[in-house]
Amino acid sequence: MSLAIVYSRGRAGIDAPLVTVEVHVANGLPSLNIVGLPETAVKESKDRVRGALLNSQFEFPQQRIIVNLAPADLPKEGGRFDLAIALGILAASGQIPKEVLTQYECVGELSLGGELRAINGVLPIALQAKHAGRQLILPRDNLAEAILVKDAQVIPAQHLLEVSAHLLGRQLIAPESQSPIPRTEHYTVDFADVHGQFQVKRAFEIAAAGMHNLLMLGPPGTGKSMLAARLPTILPPLTEQQAQESAALASISDQGLDLDNWLKPPYRAPHHTASAAAMVGGGSNPKPGEISLAHWGTLFLDELPEFDRKVLEVLREPLETGHIIISRASRQVDFPAKFQLIAAMNPCPCGFLGDSSGRCRCTSEQVARYRAKVSGPLLDRIDMHLEVPRISHEVLRKGSADGEESSAAIRARVVKARKLALMRAGKTNAELSAVEVKRYCEVSDAGHELLANALERFGLSNRAYHRILKLARTIADLAASEAITIAHISEAISYRKLDRKQ
Repeated sequence: MSLAIVYSRGRAGIDAPLVTVEVHVANGLPSLNIVGLPETAVKESKDRVRGALLNSQFEFPQQRIIVNLAPADLPKEGGRFDLAIALGILAASGQIPKEVLTQYECVGELSLGGELRAINGVLPIALQAKHAGRQLILPRDNLAEAILVKDAQVIPAQHLLEVSAHLLGRQLIAPESQSPIPRTEHYTVDFADVHGQFQVKRAFEIAAAGMHNLLMLGPPGTGKSMLAARLPTILPPLTEQQAQESAALASISDQGLDLDNWLKPPYRAPHHTASAAAMVGGGSNPKPGEISLAHWGTLFLDELPEFDRKVLEVLREPLETGHIIISRASRQVDFPAKFQLIAAMNPCPCGFLGDSSGRCRCTSEQVARYRAKVSGPLLDRIDMHLEVPRISHEVLRKGSADGEESSAAIRARVVKARKLALMRAGKTNAELSAVEVKRYCEVSDAGHELLANALERFGLSNRAYHRILKLARTIADLAASEAITIAHISEAISYRKLDRKQ
């Protein structure tokens, strides 16, 4: 009888919990059983492992083999345990040494010929392996993603024979680690492409500086989608920790990780037919949705009233808390979802209410019914409500008289204001708690009087009061002002239009 232990990693949301692969080879009728709550893909690994070992000229023990994936109550999915099971069988049968396996964690799917195939979700695995102080053996196709983790020791291989030769000491594979990664700031779009719309650009600058949510209201063709697509060009670059969090979510999703742009804030723009599960995540084995894939970036919802009401309502909690909890009968998964919401909608069903063309024939009831598709509680969580008017043909043809400001110039001011907020509170102004608002958003008695009058006259909520103060704090930061003045508060109040009582 012989027992071998190999370390691997499972998946539970964004985490990669340790899975201990125990392989026991004993006398008895030849068989291979896998226990430990394996799903179908894991159960099928017995055939892949047998084929890989035999086709790699290893001996497959003609004995009773039991593979236990511990902990037993953690569901196991995918082909990521193939390599660990194969190495466990080789170690338990004496074909490779058992002792060296304690230094490594192993993940990878095996082909019948013994080649190692890439798996998804490698970035969280590399993070956990680094924290555990073990080297990670994985398919070479996953190397570029794994070495995004600083100081992680990664051993890439293309075949089971390479791994066994390394463990036997015959042909060692040199560990690879992160090389310096250049920060790419190249974008194919720029705010200089947008002619006119100075007030709208000003609002986007404020939103970017404080990570505030923003809703645009305007007729079709006024540039709402064009403006939203250019928001990432003025956002500050992600820190390494933020980039790793965002990349880890993309890594475990079906879409995979874009290695060329992983340092840039993500930008997600789902279609209005997206379901609630697609938006917040879900499935029997929960995967992140659009709001989590936009973590530390932007979620743009065009034609906001066309989204299903239930889909919009599920955004309310993550907009407040910065994460989403998905509960299933067998498990509960917590995905981070700290995103900046940018939304756009028409002012009425036909889209031309208030337009200079005078084409709108919608009744007041039709307009009220259309706008009521977006609930008051959701509007209350959006810091800025902004009208995007149609610009004249002259401005559209020639641009502004003084020229259009580039994204680089706007981003420089945004970065400076964001640094002030981070130095003061360690977070963006939009993330300030109620206690921190009192501490960092002090205003004069005249300012409080202005706020009290606005709340009473417009029927704004207590949440809107705090959001106005946060917005005023960002406006003051852009002006490099330590104090929040009446002018800053007035501008912040001017962005609360749609949730005012009529």
